[in-house]
Amino acid sequence: MNAIDLLADRAHQLGAGGHFDAQSMEPVPSPCISVCRMSPDRSHCEGCFRTLDEIRIWSRADASLRRGIWAQLLGRAGIPAAPQKAQETSP
Repeated sequence: MNAIDLLADRAHQLGAGGHFDAQSMEPVPSPCISVCRMSPDRSHCEGCFRTLDEIRIWSRADASLRRGIWAQLLGRAGIPAAPQKAQETSP
């Protein structure tokens, strides 16, 4: 599996688990897949597709900003947006 496949799989699992839902109380996990290497032009990590600035601010970022970073890095990687957990409806 290459880094994009690993990242897409992680995003899918987290999205299905509700981690990207704005109403979720769960923390938004890091996109790090332990492939920590900057691209040749140093624009982003080749594993998680975050920029250096996004990596730096991650630990201080709130859930909304983290979801935004996820959206940006998925776009950079060419991965469709992570699925949202199906919302339960009451009868």
